[in-house]
Amino acid sequence: MRITVLGGGSWGTALAGLFAGQGRETTLWIREADLAARIRRTRENDVYLPGIVLPAALRIEEDLPRALAGSGVQVLAVPCQFSREFLLQARPHLPRRPVVVCASKGIEVAHLATMSQVVEETLEGLTPTFAMLSGPSFAMEVAKGQPTAVALGCANEAIARELQGLLSGPMFRVYTNPDVRGVELGGALKNVMAIAVGMLDGLEAGLDARAALITRGLAEMSRLGVAMGAQERTFMGLAGMGDLVLTCTGDLSRNRTVGLELGRGKTLAEIIASRKSVAEGVATTESMFQLGRNYEVDLPITAAVHAALYEDAPVRETLSRLMARTLKGE
Repeated sequence: MRITVLGGGSWGTALAGLFAGQGRETTLWIREADLAARIRRTRENDVYLPGIVLPAALRIEEDLPRALAGSGVQVLAVPCQFSREFLLQARPHLPRRPVVVCASKGIEVAHLATMSQVVEETLEGLTPTFAMLSGPSFAMEVAKGQPTAVALGCANEAIARELQGLLSGPMFRVYTNPDVRGVELGGALKNVMAIAVGMLDGLEAGLDARAALITRGLAEMSRLGVAMGAQERTFMGLAGMGDLVLTCTGDLSRNRTVGLELGRGKTLAEIIASRKSVAEGVATTESMFQLGRNYEVDLPITAAVHAALYEDAPVRETLSRLMARTLKGE
């Protein structure tokens, strides 16, 4: 079954290299023609994944119709906020009943839609099967072949098992989970908590504070997830706790880095201007904040991050507000 990875950022490139290296017939679609040509020549994505040599068998394509021709599985690695527009562009070239494996983590700001909802809405009439690939996985570590375990949220048990066999490899272990909503929300919401932890670390608030915030952040993610139809136990697994711990503590975390720079005094505009890759948690903070209001779920950590990102609140002040909240039971 031919795999087409749509999106040539760090994660899309890492996944495409992984699948090709496992002997799967794989095409990586990259929007920028000059970058695609350079990768074909050098076998390296020097912009988003420098230093990693991609398999010779990996096909690089900038022409979307050619990339999708004969594709059996489409791995969506376009950033969340651009996925709706991209899928509408790709729709005429997709097969009927496409199998879309989403590797992009986030919640749309404009429509407050999860990635499964984006796919369902944009590909209505094509009867897509949706699966969400999420869990503790840094692109660079996957690209280097280091051991990784992830969750695949898919409601169709037969297709889930087929995808599990297709995507898994010696150092890339895929677990299936029928709770699609939980898997996609875990991957999105943890980015907000990673920004919060980065803010604490930027303030040098200490390891006690970091551990407390991660723990309470998981509770906050679970509350909103359950209100939106997810299963609470999913947040105890790879797509919840696993991804949360990695993103909140790993030095490769883009979202934690944003928080670190905020805590050290930089503005959001300065941080965004200095970055090539997208930190999805910045946009997801706005989405999560609005969803909390819509579902009437208390999200104090999200509110603190929102205040720092969008309300010009001093980071130290947001921490003080969190600590001064009314005492309550755990």
